[in-house]
Amino acid sequence: MMTVNEVSKLTGVSIRTLQYYDKIGLLHPTEHTEAGYRLYDDAALENLQQILLFRELGFPLKDIEKILSSPDFDRNKALEQQIELLTMKKEHLENLILFARGIKLIGGKTMDFSVFDTKKLDEYADRAKQQWGKTDEYQEFAEKAKNWTEEDEKNIVEDFMRLFVEFGKLKAAGSHSKEVQDQVKKLQDYISGHFYQCSNEILACLGQMYAGGGEFTENINKIGGEGTAEFTAEAIQIYCSK
Repeated sequence: MMTVNEVSKLTGVSIRTLQYYDKIGLLHPTEHTEAGYRLYDDAALENLQQILLFRELGFPLKDIEKILSSPDFDRNKALEQQIELLTMKKEHLENLILFARGIKLIGGKTMDFSVFDTKKLDEYADRAKQQWGKTDEYQEFAEKAKNWTEEDEKNIVEDFMRLFVEFGKLKAAGSHSKEVQDQVKKLQDYISGHFYQCSNEILACLGQMYAGGGEFTENINKIGGEGTAEFTAEAIQIYCSK
């Protein structure tokens, strides 16, 4: 038997929370001492493990109580489902990290996720699924980037941004000019070689993103000169329409 204080120290669950679980019928102590202190046996601790796993997956307490009190509750089956859900959650977080890294590689500022609340993280997760998801491009990028050192990443980003410096220098030539169209091809080849296979369809979407405002546009215009992002997008549109 363990006292409520010992259980709290072992699990990290506060005494107040354990008392609340008892109050709402979610986790009753096995018995009480003569002085009224709660005591928990191994079976109670196993139930607490289940509660914590379900809580980690975002289940409301009232739903957890219904699950655990159901006569059909199968602990082994529940563990299998929890493992599957936790694996999905892990993949979700990995996708989020890779998405953020992708933003950084194409000109975004370094992001510290600790400054974002849960809502912001969920929004980024949705964007990751929409723009990257489980596409072939996403998998290719992940495969190429997994072994990059910090120096590799630095050099790739610098070389990538130099392409926009060149676009800035070519603005006077016009977006239809051969020099500019060759630069678009150079951009496409660089993306294919270092990130993922960049089809004309993907390139066209990137062009819209470059000129769509926000962080992408600001960074391109900062390094290439005012109007470079819009000029690049226009050149890409011409290139992809051929």
